[in-house]
Amino acid sequence: MENKETNHISITPEDDEIDIRLDKFLSMELEDYSRSFLQNLIKQGKVSVNGKSIKNSYKPKSGDFIDIEIPEPQDIIIKAVNIPLDIIYEDDDILIVNKPQGMVVHPAPGHTCDTLVNAIMYHCKDSLSTINGVNRPGIVHRIDKDTSGLLVICKNDNSHRELSKQFAVHSINREYFAICYGHFKEEEGTVDKPLARDKNDRKKIAITEGGRRAVTHYKLEKNLKNDFAYIKCKLETGRTHQIRVHMKSLNHPLLGDPVYGPNKCPYNLNGQMLHAGTLGFIHPTTKEYVEFHSELPEYFQKMLKILDN
Repeated sequence: MENKETNHISITPEDDEIDIRLDKFLSMELEDYSRSFLQNLIKQGKVSVNGKSIKNSYKPKSGDFIDIEIPEPQDIIIKAVNIPLDIIYEDDDILIVNKPQGMVVHPAPGHTCDTLVNAIMYHCKDSLSTINGVNRPGIVHRIDKDTSGLLVICKNDNSHRELSKQFAVHSINREYFAICYGHFKEEEGTVDKPLARDKNDRKKIAITEGGRRAVTHYKLEKNLKNDFAYIKCKLETGRTHQIRVHMKSLNHPLLGDPVYGPNKCPYNLNGQMLHAGTLGFIHPTTKEYVEFHSELPEYFQKMLKILDN
């Protein structure tokens, strides 16, 4: 029997995800794989729940530990590349990096040697968690390519598991700064609208009845001149494109957003004006709360000055 290298992915369901078939739940979580592919993995016994093989019809419960074994193609080779990193903090368990706008987090078609993963593999050598497989070592969460800011990298499997649990119960403190179209009348507010993959365009996320619950709290920092606003968003959940879609739903799309913003941007930008400025969590080893901050990058500060003149 051929002994293939495997990619183990672990998932813990959240309270709002119960009463969904296992195959459907996994297809929502693992968007890179088709539902039929995942169904076959379940039939082959490559998906376990709390250490036991399970059927497609099983409905995951909050707190279940789901392990998915996905065969990896033998020809996938991800190289360590000497790419400079803006390191905010580092110890034996975690690495906090400040990702620049324009950098992809993990390798994908068209980006195989210029990603954050390539850079952290060079910096950390073999000291990275393996839970999310060979193409995502150390990666426990991600931010969009054109979003800048803080990410935590896990240097071992224990720290990865501990932080995954915190992400699952929404106890991670994540604050983002953004520039969006239009002045705000209210000082603060909350958007509580479910999100799912857009049925008409799989590259987009849409507010969809029956989607996964998504909650964004926002606060006005300043109404800028030229009918723009500078805001801070605090994530209660962390769905793909959450802030971008939620702000669009309020008629305040992010400036520079090529997907959810106006067709024509009045400025020459490289993507949405969105920066992950605060990241806080319970340290996986010390069990103490730690919080990290990133100053607004130059591109963001420059835009603020232009819009407020």
